Amino acid sequence: MPIRLLIVDDSAFMRKIITDIVAEFDGVEVIGIARNGLDALDIIPTVMPDIITLDVEMPRLNGIETLKRIKAKYDIPVIMLSSHTGTDITIEALQVGAVDFIEKPTDLRANLSELKTELEMKIKSVLKKKKTDSLPVQRFNIPDVKITKEIKAVVIGASTGGPKALVHLISKLPRKMNIPIFIVQHMPKGFTTSFANRLDSESNAKVVEAKDGMIIQNGTVYLAPGDFHMIIDRNTIRLSTNEKIHGVRPAVDHLFKTASEVYKSKLLAIIMTGMGKDGSEGMKVIKNNGGYNLAQNEASCVVYGMPGSAVAKGVVDEILSLEGLSTNLNRVIGDSAQ
Repeated sequence: MPIRLLIVDDSAFMRKIITDIVAEFDGVEVIGIARNGLDALDIIPTVMPDIITLDVEMPRLNGIETLKRIKAKYDIPVIMLSSHTGTDITIEALQVGAVDFIEKPTDLRANLSELKTELEMKIKSVLKKKKTDSLPVQRFNIPDVKITKEIKAVVIGASTGGPKALVHLISKLPRKMNIPIFIVQHMPKGFTTSFANRLDSESNAKVVEAKDGMIIQNGTVYLAPGDFHMIIDRNTIRLSTNEKIHGVRPAVDHLFKTASEVYKSKLLAIIMTGMGKDGSEGMKVIKNNGGYNLAQNEASCVVYGMPGSAVAKGVVDEILSLEGLSTNLNRVIGDSAQ
């Protein structure tokens, strides 16, 4: 049974491009197109798609309002399609309930293959997780973890589903925090600025988009900017445009490995929801240096790729729900503030 996709975009050109791209995917078919949000709301109950791609900026009913109405009535995953002019709205859409977003290339001819690869991966990974969610699962109690190690810094990696999970995690941080936190969220350049602002507005802690040469300060959360690897160099943040790792920049592995060389056994790492395997090699280095690794559990992930890869590699100390991660992160911060 193929994956049934509904395309919602006010641009006839983009509708054609996406339709042609999806025609090349094995196991995915376009079962409808809509020119705007109102058309989409009319079409959804007649075709009942498995997944929707939704343009952020549309006339009559914009992407965010359309998304709100979809999520109020249906449990259908939505992937936003966004341009640089819609960064703030895109971040809001992720909070409202979109599972992920794809940036519309400014030069489609030059970036068509990249768009095709990203669209196929995201559609199939999100639907794979949705199918596993429908299967019966064994219920068990998650242990109450007490991290007894002294922690001097925290590193966090996330991708698909990460923005909403990170807002939940960072919004619960206490105001008094005597350690730095470093985050890599897979996200294009420009969007991380809006996301850092969103995190800062939701949190008691100070959240900034990292800049090259920043002196690391306790009590601050640093978000890696899109298209730059974030590297920890003693008490300084360095940004790099070195080659992408796992097809992404920033890469979680870069952050985890360099932070481990600085903080050694006093580093706590958290790997969260996301596609692929970024972060697993970094967690191996952290474990070898005596640090402590936490992974988000499959049930609370949008996509279990990154945590699942680290677990399979045998480099994770504890697997916790999103709430469990939040509770234990705040415990570590509380202990560091004493």
